Amino acid sequence: MSLSSSTGVTSVCYFHRLALVLPSTGEVGEGPISSNSFSTERRSQCLLSSCPPLWLQQCCCDDKDTSWPKLIDLCAIWDPGVFLHAAGWKRASGTARRRLNEAETLSSVREAQVERLEAARPRRPGCRERGPVLRMARQQPPPWVHTAILLCLLSLTGAIEIPMDLSQPPTITKQSVKDHIVDPRDNILIECEAKGNPAPSFHWTRNSRFFNIAKDPRVSMRRRSGTLVIDFRSGGRPEEYEGEYQCFARNKFGTALSNRIRLQVSKSPLWPKENLDPVVVQEGAPLTLQCNPPPGLPSPVIFWMSSSMEPITQDKRVSQGHNGDLYFSNVMLQDMQTDYSCNARFHFTHTIQQKNAFTLKVLTNNPYNDSSLRNHPDMYSARGVAERTPSFMYPQGTASSQMVLRGMDLLLECIASGVPTPDIAWYKKGGDLPSDKAKFENFNKALRITNVSEEDSGEYFCLASNKMGSIRHTISVRVKAAPYWLDEPKNLILAPGEDGRLVCRANGNPKPTVQWMVNGEPLQSAPPNPNREVAGDTIIFRDTQISSRAVYQCNTSNEHGYLLANAFVSVLDVPPRMLSPRNQLIRVILYNRTRLDCPFFGSPIPTLRWFKNGQGSNLDGGNYHVYENGSLEIKMIRKEDQGIYTCVATNILGKAENQVRLEVKDPTRIYRMPEDQVAKRGTTVQLECRVKHDPSLKLTVSWLKDDEPLYIGNRMKKEDDSLTIFGVAERDQGSYTCIASTELDQDLAKAHLTVLGRPDRPRDLELTDLAERSVRLTWIPGDDNNSPITDYVVQFEEDQFQPGVWHDHSKFPGSVNSAVLQLSPYVNYQFRVIAVNEVGSSHPSLPSERYRTSGAPPESNPADVKGEGTRKNNMEITWTPMNATSAFGPNLRYIVKWRRRETRETWNNVTVWGSRYVVGQTPVYVPYEIRVQAENDFGKGPEPDTVIGYSGEDYPRAAPTDVKIRVLNSTAISLQWNRVYPDTVQGQLREYRAYYWRESSLLKNLWVSQKRQQASFPGDRPRGVVSRLFPYSNYKLEMVVVNGRGDGPRSETKEFTTPEGVPSAPRRFRVRQPNLETINLEWDHPEHPNGILIGYTLKYVAFNGTKLGKQIVENFSPNQTKFTVRRADPVSRYRFTLSARTQVGSGEAVTEESPAPPNEAYTNNQADIATQGWFIGLMCAIALLVLILLIVCFIKRSRGGKYPVREKKDVPLGPEDPKEEDGSFDYSDEDNKPLQGSQTSLDGTIKQQESDDSLVDYGEGGEGQFNEDGSFIGQYTVKKDKEETEGNESSEATSPVNAIYSLA
Repeated sequence: MSLSSSTGVTSVCYFHRLALVLPSTGEVGEGPISSNSFSTERRSQCLLSSCPPLWLQQCCCDDKDTSWPKLIDLCAIWDPGVFLHAAGWKRASGTARRRLNEAETLSSVREAQVERLEAARPRRPGCRERGPVLRMARQQPPPWVHTAILLCLLSLTGAIEIPMDLSQPPTITKQSVKDHIVDPRDNILIECEAKGNPAPSFHWTRNSRFFNIAKDPRVSMRRRSGTLVIDFRSGGRPEEYEGEYQCFARNKFGTALSNRIRLQVSKSPLWPKENLDPVVVQEGAPLTLQCNPPPGLPSPVIFWMSSSMEPITQDKRVSQGHNGDLYFSNVMLQDMQTDYSCNARFHFTHTIQQKNAFTLKVLTNNPYNDSSLRNHPDMYSARGVAERTPSFMYPQGTASSQMVLRGMDLLLECIASGVPTPDIAWYKKGGDLPSDKAKFENFNKALRITNVSEEDSGEYFCLASNKMGSIRHTISVRVKAAPYWLDEPKNLILAPGEDGRLVCRANGNPKPTVQWMVNGEPLQSAPPNPNREVAGDTIIFRDTQISSRAVYQCNTSNEHGYLLANAFVSVLDVPPRMLSPRNQLIRVILYNRTRLDCPFFGSPIPTLRWFKNGQGSNLDGGNYHVYENGSLEIKMIRKEDQGIYTCVATNILGKAENQVRLEVKDPTRIYRMPEDQVAKRGTTVQLECRVKHDPSLKLTVSWLKDDEPLYIGNRMKKEDDSLTIFGVAERDQGSYTCIASTELDQDLAKAHLTVLGRPDRPRDLELTDLAERSVRLTWIPGDDNNSPITDYVVQFEEDQFQPGVWHDHSKFPGSVNSAVLQLSPYVNYQFRVIAVNEVGSSHPSLPSERYRTSGAPPESNPADVKGEGTRKNNMEITWTPMNATSAFGPNLRYIVKWRRRETRETWNNVTVWGSRYVVGQTPVYVPYEIRVQAENDFGKGPEPDTVIGYSGEDYPRAAPTDVKIRVLNSTAISLQWNRVYPDTVQGQLREYRAYYWRESSLLKNLWVSQKRQQASFPGDRPRGVVSRLFPYSNYKLEMVVVNGRGDGPRSETKEFTTPEGVPSAPRRFRVRQPNLETINLEWDHPEHPNGILIGYTLKYVAFNGTKLGKQIVENFSPNQTKFTVRRADPVSRYRFTLSARTQVGSGEAVTEESPAPPNEAYTNNQADIATQGWFIGLMCAIALLVLILLIVCFIKRSRGGKYPVREKKDVPLGPEDPKEEDGSFDYSDEDNKPLQGSQTSLDGTIKQQESDDSLVDYGEGGEGQFNEDGSFIGQYTVKKDKEETEGNESSEATSPVNAIYSLA
């Protein structure tokens, strides 16, 4: 019993495209067409997908199912079995359609696996091609979409395969192709394999004559096979064995024939030697360079290259024709820059032969090959080439004809000349081109129609046109056909006395003839058989007997080819038997359309019935449908369909049965699919893939990138429901496919990751439109890496003033790739371009070629001209030197002129090559008029502007006089003075400056800092204010005038005294609470009394939460620094404010609060600590330790312990000890009773309140060691004194340390 699929098609097995159905409605989107309109040319290959290497089954065809438009192609897997349906196409969402296409792309990944499984699949008679059946991944629920595979559909009315243990005539299973081309360097292999019982023997014919293998030592036949091997290791020419071969497989029941195999040896002849003269052609004329390759078998592949192996660039003007020739629609001068060589590559020998190269000599009216004209909109007129109408170079004339065989590719070609180069368009007379099969090649010069059918015949025409006119060529296409099957004869298995027929129907153009043979001989020359009747393409058998067993051949042929088919007639009398393993477990996916096959054999052909779970009623109708071959189809699997199915085959000779257990599983579904994302380089991206699946199936989630397995590196993290990419880079861009698969099915979802990166550098910089002051720069933009280019920055470098240093020239929008740059004279420019997008800037392009502009006189003068003195008798003239773009010529220099201001003296001048000049011997601080003019070898710049500069300054000669001081307050004074005369300043007056310092404090024994301080008064002013002084202090003050050189002489020293001020805050104010009744306050004197202290003021108020008590004010003498407050209640807290006083008033206050009451502090502390993680961990550790100690304690108590103990200080433990000879004693239940007046410790030991026998007696200072077997146990600290023992026994008994030691 097996699992397979069915479709309603004709009785011939075909391949079909996946049909898509909605389970709820059975509505079909795309799928095979009905049996009435189905034709071979409309067949298409199925999609491929992944499939585990399991038992593979074939599916069958049914020409009686009228519900074909609502059927779908299914796939089946035998062990474990699964059958998955497809999804509705018309009603599917855009995502579902997209994901179906993704599954189709994914299928190519598994194509190699399908080929490997091909050889291992089970086979049935009647199938020309059988492929493995693979499941398709569901695309989007509900429903699911699964990838179909190559399905071999066996006709349900065809014959059943005979088991190999029964007698049967031979059947050809493998043979070489009809046209068999071999490599002359290898041994020749002609395949022929067959099966039969008994095993067939083989012989061959060559050119229709018996081929005696035994007479040729080079020829041998493989064991148990008819495959010929011709060995040339010992010499020989393969060409001697060319011819037509045919294989015969024979046993006692008949003879089967292979096709007539035409053996040919591959040929790759050498190119004839020839000397080619240069080809002379006028610019604009057409040209054909002929290849004429040597004839090879098979024909070589032609391509054109230069003699230096550079490929020839082809476009619509220059292209290679199908015949291998190279066509120039019009020749240009640039075509002369290379030579042209035709190359032929031969397939079997893997060699390339090169023809001697053609050299072109182009005659032109404009010999200047300006590359800028290549992109000129009217290139031909610019070069003086005359324009002309199109004419055809191939094919010649206005009409031609072409014949093509059905199923082949039709290639139509039109190559035209003309100036400008013509455009080619294709049309079909009386109809449209077949859009599904037609495609344009070679720059529209060729039209290819694939898989040609009869409806593709007719008239096609190509239209060549340019602005000068158009021309057309008509091609009449005739479609012929080699024979193709309509009904291929199939093996016939009959019981004695039964009737049957063999049908051989084929079609072709012209109509093929049919010839019948039996066992390799013409039917006319075979012995007569009264039970056999030939009626054209049909042989009818009546009342068949054992003697009718034979192999029949049908050969149908016309002038374009032939078809040969073998079909045997076997007469057997066999009771039913089952061909599949018994009691199979098949697992299927919920809601799929499934078919259970029950492979059986018997003669006469048995009838088959199905039962479920041992029920007596036959399964047919409703959700079940039984086909004529016995297959049971379940139209939509539900949970209740799970169970045991039994098939029973019956004929007149007996019956046979088999069972299969069907399990229904939930489908695998990606319910949260990865989404398309756009990410900047360096960021983190997460692709989600959340899956729902049957829990009894093992789920595997894998990822593909661009349909290839994804390597998970250090930057990626794969989890069950997501894929995370850290530090996204440009190479991470692409499509990511999540594949969730189980043993039975899979689902996939795809998302595209777009990485935004910096643009690639622009390239191919070109300078055109060269002018004296401008140039056009053109570049090719680099890839924008998914972020549009917003700007281009053009930079330049010159090699005279700052070689190697790049400067920004200009910026242009990202939409342009060509710009006119304004240039300066006499600069040797080199340009580069930087592209900018949202992510960042590209690397600079490679530099352009250099371009030097011609020189000119300067058009500007240096900027930032200044004249300043560095000494009292000079003036330094400086300026900013001009750069390369403003020099305008060689030998840039500066003409410096100066003279005293407001005088009529002549200008002094000097020529300078630097950027500074010093004028010496100048008066102190005199204004000068200054001019600096640029000059180069081409002339002087414009007249410069006049700048006022000053010679050097000297120190001021006078000090401010009549300085008056007025005290404003304890920290500030007001100053007033007489200004100095301007001529005494000897420079530019910057400010008046006051120097002052604190001489002493009016308080005795108070140390003060006498550091000088200053106050500045910018400008020419007679008054100012000095602030931030210390109160109650003696100060001294001096005034100076300041210019650019420095300070002038000091004025006479003035003294002043600041009055008392308020003191600073008392220092180190401390609040202590020794008990709940009093609060102690302490403080230190202020750091700055600022006068004579007269006392302290303390203000305090009680508060409890938000409630405030009455404020109390206390005044203290200046010497008091302590105070005690009696608390009114133990709950309230207090807020204290303390300030010092002078005669002026109270100074800055300091505020403190009393500590919180003990219960509140404890509560707060507990709240804080209890929430700490370390505290919780510590408490858990202590609790665990105590638990362990208690457990050990109880174990010791139950087992008892032995401890060496001296009874008396001076009494040794003797052998007469009645308890233990080893000096130890046991703790037992009786011993554990506490004595009167004793206390039980934590470990259950008894402690005497009074004892003269203490461990202290054995140690020093109250400490002793307790040794057992020489090991350290612990330390005991026990007080001898009774009162001390009584006072400490509680704490000692509960000490965990003592408990540990006692337990040890």
